[in-house]
Amino acid sequence: MEDVRIRVLHGAVGGITETDVNLAAASNAIIIGFNIRPTEKARALAEAEAVDIRLYSIIYNAIDDVKAALEGMLEPVFEEKITGRAEVRDAFHIKRIGTIAGCLVSSGKIVRGSDARLIRDDMVIYTGKVSSLRRFKDDAKEVASGYECGIGLEKYNDIKVSDVIETFSMEETEASKARAGAQQKVGSS
Repeated sequence: MEDVRIRVLHGAVGGITETDVNLAAASNAIIIGFNIRPTEKARALAEAEAVDIRLYSIIYNAIDDVKAALEGMLEPVFEEKITGRAEVRDAFHIKRIGTIAGCLVSSGKIVRGSDARLIRDDMVIYTGKVSSLRRFKDDAKEVASGYECGIGLEKYNDIKVSDVIETFSMEETEASKARAGAQQKVGSS
């Protein structure tokens, strides 16, 4: 949480006033009140200016909500998950289409439209998408491990025998999802 911080603009005792609401509106801030209430004029102004006023009678609830809001401001964390891997056994050059890799899916499954990378000699040569996927002469949505298929890569034709095509997806980590859930809970309370 070192990427985000709390900045207190104003602290005082007593009820929430119109001046507090104007400061929050000008600073794009929220107002946190502990065991107090806003005046009627301040409440009406807060509605008109779309200023969020959060009132608490238990200090631990205020602290938990502020922590959850801070965590929700952090960027989501994504993790790469390998979904399939195919070995290129042959390359076919087809006019007006480009190069199609004749492959054997060695693990997972290859899905048309998924993110992919071409690996040659343990180095990533290309990163893009699977533009076409065929099983025999038919288009396929996906091809599972142990089957042969033809794979076309979007805007890339330099495919050679023994290359590896690896498909992957970027998934949000569980910690990041939990933070987002806490942020939604804070926003709806």
